[in-house]
Amino acid sequence: MSSDMKALIVVTSHDQLGNTGRKTGFYFDEMAHPYWALVDVGLAVDIASIQGGAAPHDPGSLADDPGKRPPAVTRFLTAPAAMAKIRNTLPIADVDPDRYAVMFLPGGHGTMWDFPQSEALAEAIGRAYERGAVIGAVCHGPAGLVGARRADGRPLVEGLRINSFTDAEELAVGLAETVPFLLESRLRELGAKFESAPNFQPKVVRDGRLVTGQNPASVPLVARELLSALEELRQR
Repeated sequence: MSSDMKALIVVTSHDQLGNTGRKTGFYFDEMAHPYWALVDVGLAVDIASIQGGAAPHDPGSLADDPGKRPPAVTRFLTAPAAMAKIRNTLPIADVDPDRYAVMFLPGGHGTMWDFPQSEALAEAIGRAYERGAVIGAVCHGPAGLVGARRADGRPLVEGLRINSFTDAEELAVGLAETVPFLLESRLRELGAKFESAPNFQPKVVRDGRLVTGQNPASVPLVARELLSALEELRQR
């Protein structure tokens, strides 16, 4: 894969789980695993967030016991250059989407609040997709797709096969009444062809240059399909 290809990972800046008093943010492995997958095939990877600056991670996504952390998370935490990127994320409004061959949106419940509200994110994703970039998202990351539009004004997800954290999973974790909306339902309302697996089982859906995964267990599958889509892009 060409060493001059660049990737952008966009994480949430939102750290409050509704009115519960609990902290949230991005889900660490959903960011770290794709980050290393992209780096390891030669891409330069930038990290942006909605507001820029230090991005909050969901405390539940980072085990207190280092031995229980996924390898990609441990690798990220011990890589000074990588940690500098998450502590100093680029504001999405300042990002030029034309510079990137891939844009990836990790989940974490924080995305449900600030991703859909960000016009800058919606515009960046829409422009990148229309230009031919690969777009990936996992778990609640597809919340960043709900505002994205094609050049003709239609929802980006309309008519595309897609996946995300499901309504049933949101009910199962007891947050269906806490999140601003149910992600699966919203994607269906926008005309997406939603596909899913049973609760908390791994699932990835790829429709051309759009790669989406259902939950944290899906991250390895999503990373694999993301690289496959990028390889096809490189060969064109």
